[in-house]
Parts: sequence; C-alpha cells; structure tokens
Amino acid sequence: MSVTTSYLFLVLAVFLGVTSNSFAKSAEGFTILMPSIVTAITIVLCMYALSMVMKTLPIGITYASFAGLAIIATVVVGIIKYNQIPNIFTIVGLALIVAGVLMVNLMGNANS
Repeated sequence: MSVTTSYLFLVLAVFLGVTSNSFAKSAEGFTILMPSIVTAITIVLCMYALSMVMKTLPIGITYASFAGLAIIATVVVGIIKYNQIPNIFTIVGLALIVAGVLMVNLMGNANS
C-alpha cells in the first residue's frame, strides 16, 4: 500500500471515528437503539481503517495523527451540531494539538 493510500485510509478512519463519537452522544449511554448500532458499526470500521494505515505508517504516527485530527473534527461537530463553543483555553489547546500532529507527520521520521 502506498503512503498516499495510507493517508486516505487515515482520513476515512478520522471520519468514522468522529461519526462514532457523534452518534455515541446521541445514543445517551447506549440507551437508544439506532445511534448505539451506528456507533458500534462505525467504531469497528474505524479500527479496520486504522489497521490498514498501520501496514505502512508506524503505529505512533498513525495513532497520534488519528487522535489529534479526530479531536479537532469532533470539536467542530460539537460546535455545529450541539452549539458547544470552546473557550480561549480550549482553542489554544486545540492549536497545540494541530501543531503536534504536523510535527509528528512532517518531522517525525526525519531521523529514521
């Protein structure tokens, strides 16, 4: 698998992870059937996509990238879907996460 394909699977994993997070909130502790089912299916598909990425990219870079991007995307969903506006400290923290993801991906393999 090429690196480009791996990054496409990473984008898919982030999308599926964020979908899972969003439906998990709607499932209200897995008490509502349909959002619970969607949560379970999307998290399994997300893990599959991550496993495909790990065929090419190191596990640390894969998971750091996934986690950071999923956090940012989930915050955006929270803003749009649930009107959860982050405060200044949250915004600064999120900016540091973005910087960390960029560092891991652009400079993480510099000495490898």
